[in-house]
Amino acid sequence: MSMREVLYELFETTGQLDLESIMLRLLASVIIGFFIFLSYMLSHEGSIYSKKFNVSLMALTVITTSVMIVISNNIALSLGMVGALSIVRFRTAIKDSRDTIYIFWAIVVGICCGAGDFLVAGVGSAFTFLVLLIFGRIKNENRILMIIRTSRTNEERIEALIFQYFDRKAILRVKNTTENSVEFIYEISKRLLDRGEKAQFAAGNHKSITDAIYEIGNIEYCNFVTQNDEISG
Repeated sequence: MSMREVLYELFETTGQLDLESIMLRLLASVIIGFFIFLSYMLSHEGSIYSKKFNVSLMALTVITTSVMIVISNNIALSLGMVGALSIVRFRTAIKDSRDTIYIFWAIVVGICCGAGDFLVAGVGSAFTFLVLLIFGRIKNENRILMIIRTSRTNEERIEALIFQYFDRKAILRVKNTTENSVEFIYEISKRLLDRGEKAQFAAGNHKSITDAIYEIGNIEYCNFVTQNDEISG
């Protein structure tokens, strides 16, 4: 038998699964997909939670399983599928960095279930579920950028005022200067902002940081910009 005939037979080899095996693999993907659904719901809350995205994760698990069932026993078809999928580009914006974890989790479970490796899918998902349950609800405290633009004559007074309210915990990220003006960009946390104003209130100073800044005079603007961990595309 020539090499060409061997390769032809190899690529033409197709293993047919019975209906029971197909249903078992799809059922396993649905069950584990439900745990992905539950994990996403528990680790996300409020406006960041998307029910449509969560349902899509379950559907992605089942679809990936279906694709794996088709291509797992056909080398030629699997190579063709890889080539077809390589030209597909997904442009869906990811709002939270954790969402990429869930997408990858759903795909891996679909691959494992489609290949009939239920042990890896189950054990791996159990560990992932526990990790996300414990650490998934931990959120970074939103950072606040305080942007102040004022006259150069107020430079030292602004720095002294920020030190008075926040000690050395306010991080100076940017300091832009011109001949007549200066712009400060400080990074603080919401907790630090509240703590600083409460400390001043307890000391008898009933002014908020905004009122204290504008009281200096010659302030062009004082802006507060909130940063978070959302990813936009």
